[in-house]
Amino acid sequence: MSEQKIRVLIAKPGLDGHDRGAKVVARALRDAGFEVIYTGLHQTPEMIAIAAIQEDVDCVGLSIMSGAHNTLFPAVIDALRAKGADDMLVFGGGIIPEDDIARLKAAGVQGVFTPGTPLGEIIDWVRENVRPPTA
Repeated sequence: MSEQKIRVLIAKPGLDGHDRGAKVVARALRDAGFEVIYTGLHQTPEMIAIAAIQEDVDCVGLSIMSGAHNTLFPAVIDALRAKGADDMLVFGGGIIPEDDIARLKAAGVQGVFTPGTPLGEIIDWVRENVRPPTA
C-alpha cells in the first residue's frame, strides 16, 4: 500500500483580518510536500469543521492574531467533535501568550506555535504527529 500526502486545512477563525502568517505557514507546508487547503478569513468554527470534513483532511491548523484563541480554538474542536471528527488533529498559532498554551492543550489543541517559531519546526511537528492515510 502506498502512502498518500498528508492533507492540512489552514483556517482563520473569527474576525481576525491578519492572514500573512497563515499564508506563510500554508506555503511552507505545501513546499514541504503536504496538500494544503486554506479557507480564507473570517471563518466560523462550524465552517472550519465542515470544510475539514468535506476536504477529508488529516489535520487542521488554526491561526489567530486577535487574542480570541482561548474561545475560538476550543470552539473549532467542539465543532469537529459534534460532526464526528474528534480524531482530527488540531494545531494552532499566532499571538498566544505563554500562559495560555497549557489551557489550549488541555482543550485539545495538540500543537501551539507562537511568533518566531521556525517554519521547519512546524513542518517537522506535522510530520511527526500526523499520520498520512494509506491508499
